[in-house]
Amino acid sequence: MPYRKEVLVTDEIYHVFNRSVSRQPIFHNQRECQRFYNLIDFYRFSDPKDRFSHYNRLPLEVRAAFLSKLKSSQARLVDILAFSFMPNHYHLVLRQLQEGGLSSFLRKTQNGFAKYYNLKSGRFGSVFQAMFKAVRVETEDQLIHVVRYTHLNPVTGFILRDVAELITYPWTSFPIYMNDSLDTFIETKTVLSHFSTKKLFREFTFDQADYQRTLAFNAHLLHDPDV
Repeated sequence: MPYRKEVLVTDEIYHVFNRSVSRQPIFHNQRECQRFYNLIDFYRFSDPKDRFSHYNRLPLEVRAAFLSKLKSSQARLVDILAFSFMPNHYHLVLRQLQEGGLSSFLRKTQNGFAKYYNLKSGRFGSVFQAMFKAVRVETEDQLIHVVRYTHLNPVTGFILRDVAELITYPWTSFPIYMNDSLDTFIETKTVLSHFSTKKLFREFTFDQADYQRTLAFNAHLLHDPDV
């Protein structure tokens, strides 16, 4: 991963996103999205003591015990506050917990997915663009808006026809925010602390869906590469 000029500060929150090389689709199906999700869960820890590819070949009960031990004993590189996976890019909202943690986490996650994707597809070379983008979240108001933006991406991109479909759509963290019973690694308390109820959080998200679609459409007309 190329050298990054700006310093990523520990205990700060960042909106992180990256696209595939040449904007080619890389998340074609449930299996590829699930692989990236599992890689995120695995590599958020500072030292898993194993490669994901080896861990993933273990029997199911051994994997469960390994991950349980990891969660109870290992320091984390990042907290993951939100995510969405789109056909040719991803969005993550991350809090860096260790110096260099965010870059280390993304390097391992992206490399792990690239090896899987290349092997599956019979291709070689990079899968993601060389440098991920990281925008520091400087205020609480900015945080809740960037999480909303992240969750609305599948609606903005017309992957989902109706915003209500977000409640059950698995490739954003929005259903996790709505459902306490889901077993997840997403840290929801930071964002939900700004809303007295989950209903208000849902309304905050849904009320901007049409507006965000309009912004995305206008940016597309202007050939804005970062939307």
